Amino acid sequence: MSAVLKPVAACVEYPADADDLLPPGVRALLADLHRRFEPRRQALLAARAARQARFDAGALPDFRADTRAIRESAWRVAPLPPALENRRVEITGPVDPKMVINALNSGANCYMADFEDSTAAAWASLVTGQRALREAVAGTLEFTSPEGRHYALVTPEEQAVLIVRPRGWHLDEKHVRIDGERLSAALFDAAVFVIHNAASLAARDRGPYLYLPKLQSMEEAQLWEDVLAHLEQALGLAAGQIRVTVLIETLPAVFEMDEILHALRGRAAGLNCGRWDYIFSYIKTFRRHRDRVLPERAQVTMEQPFLKAYSELLIQTCHRRGAHAMGGMAAQIPIANDVEANETAMARVRADKLREVTAGHDGTWVAHPGLIALARGIFDERMPTPHQHHFAREDVLVGRDELIAPPLGSITRKGFEDNAEVCVRYLAAWLSGNGCVPIHGMMEDAATAEIARAQLWQWLHYADDPGSDPLCLDDGTPIDFVLFDAVLLNLPSRLQRERVPGLDRVPEALGLLERLTRAETLVDFLTLPAYERLDD
Repeated sequence: MSAVLKPVAACVEYPADADDLLPPGVRALLADLHRRFEPRRQALLAARAARQARFDAGALPDFRADTRAIRESAWRVAPLPPALENRRVEITGPVDPKMVINALNSGANCYMADFEDSTAAAWASLVTGQRALREAVAGTLEFTSPEGRHYALVTPEEQAVLIVRPRGWHLDEKHVRIDGERLSAALFDAAVFVIHNAASLAARDRGPYLYLPKLQSMEEAQLWEDVLAHLEQALGLAAGQIRVTVLIETLPAVFEMDEILHALRGRAAGLNCGRWDYIFSYIKTFRRHRDRVLPERAQVTMEQPFLKAYSELLIQTCHRRGAHAMGGMAAQIPIANDVEANETAMARVRADKLREVTAGHDGTWVAHPGLIALARGIFDERMPTPHQHHFAREDVLVGRDELIAPPLGSITRKGFEDNAEVCVRYLAAWLSGNGCVPIHGMMEDAATAEIARAQLWQWLHYADDPGSDPLCLDDGTPIDFVLFDAVLLNLPSRLQRERVPGLDRVPEALGLLERLTRAETLVDFLTLPAYERLDD
């Protein structure tokens, strides 16, 4: 810790195996954060629910009239620290020790250590991840695999810059209770990391740096601002020492990008196109809007008009404000045992990264070390400068209608079946403690699984709506629960033959998917009910 915190009377319950991470001073600060900010978090979650109810009733998202002055006035975020000037290739992944070492050693500019979409939130995984990051910052992290292979960090100068993504405001940490109430998972992840590592990182001009997920409004960004400012004061850090990049991965947030940057303007380093969660949010926002049903996931590419508008408006907004406009993740990964399939996958990654750098993005994400050289080559060729803030994209004219334009495409039998398979396979792996799963040449995490799950719900519930005809596959087959049940019936035997990760949890995953899909209301997040079933 960078400061000695005065103990306070704090009723903090937590598993005893985390005493090293949660000594009295840390517990005191967590209790302080909870008591100060939990009422606001709950009010903001209630505001989300109220907003969604308006959308369900037919309202459409739009730019806010009460914040027009923020959008139209001239202001910029604080100057970027040198460590974040060049972010052309960022690798993302979970926080187990092997991944932390490989990611920091990967040659990427930055590593986003992910406590959210690619980490199943088992307590053992969370505390192991926090310890791994603490040791990595200290330079002492090592790992030996069961096969005897040893992993160690390269020199600090050769390492990727560390950026940590805590979980979102919507999640609780059930293992830590303050005054009998669950602590916010976002506060747990961010505060524990910052408390243990801020002094070392600040001394090396390396932050701490955070990626903030799932925000829906400027008020949610302001909550982060107030939390981080309080942490800085408590730990004796300079104001603005903690720098953040915000993922724009919800449809409501795209209408408040200026406002979100403004709320965080003393510490904001950029916005990121979190495309997979953004697609999921589009489905969720318009779950009751028949005219905005998405086609199957394979057809929802960044060339879809609503996604193109989103990414270009993000670039324009960021460059106007002096912030990085980070590109998103191509889900494809290298395929070692199929040359032809691998070439097809790599061609898609090349096209995606070329699109991003040509549009004006300042960097991009990859999920696999094997893609770093490919992405870097494309950005080096087209972006000789550290970033593209000079590319103002004044040609972009995007309004509400462009951001919510109805998508084009169809639903094939394979697309329907693939959604069900991805959900079951991912859920089974997640319930077994694995939050990042390669499936058919794609790296699936919670965000991509959410798309598949939400699409199934939306497609099927139009079949139950007496006021509308059911949707159909492109071959004319009605999309109904007869089709859904048939697909689920065939999955267990095939997954058994393929020996998929988390095989023993497949029956549980099937049951959970069926209940969520048949529910009258689309559950906000797959990880909410799944978390309650997660073994620790």
